[in-house]
Formats: sequence, C-alpha cells, structure tokens
Amino acid sequence: MSGLPAYRWRLAPDGLATRRQLRAMGLRPGGQQVVAEVHRPRRRRAPLVAYLYRIDLARPVRPMTPGRTEALAKAMRARRTCPACRRDAGYCIPRSLGMCVPCHDSPLTS
Repeated sequence: MSGLPAYRWRLAPDGLATRRQLRAMGLRPGGQQVVAEVHRPRRRRAPLVAYLYRIDLARPVRPMTPGRTEALAKAMRARRTCPACRRDAGYCIPRSLGMCVPCHDSPLTS
C-alpha cells in the first residue's frame, strides 16, 4: 500500500476520477497529486490499481496544434519504418525484432 486512501472497484466517492475518466470529460490532472487509489480485484494475480484525481482541480485538455499533429505523425512514421530495408511496414515495428517481419525472417539477416 502507498499510504493513500484505497477504495474497492466502483466504490470511490464522487468528485474523484481516473485519468481515463478525466480525459472522457475533456480534462487532465493538470499537475495535481494523486489523492486516492481504486483497486480492481483479479482472481489469481495481484489486483489492478488505478489512481484517482480530484475533478474540481482538473484542467481542460490542451488543444492539438498543427505542430503537435506534425510531430506525432513524424514519430509514428519513424516507428513504422524498418531500419534494414527503409520501407514503411504499415505497422509499428516490434522492438523485440528491431526490423519488419519480412526482413527478420529473411535468411540474409539471420
């Protein structure tokens, strides 16, 4: 335990929300500290923990600017480009492989 108030799944008080819930409301935590946690039970493994933030201290989500959109597109393009063949694989290259699947499976690179 982290010393924060802990609630069972779906029993957190009103006025608190997770990051996802804040995002669905068009809000973000805005630098505030975590105020509580909610524990979701799991059958055999350790419970999942979600952190809760105060809704009244949350700030609006910053709008996506053209520069941010361009930077995000460039980063995603880099994740899809195979370093071996320099082609767009059409999917994010798995970090475990380090290259697209055809290059990884090719006998020349093994």
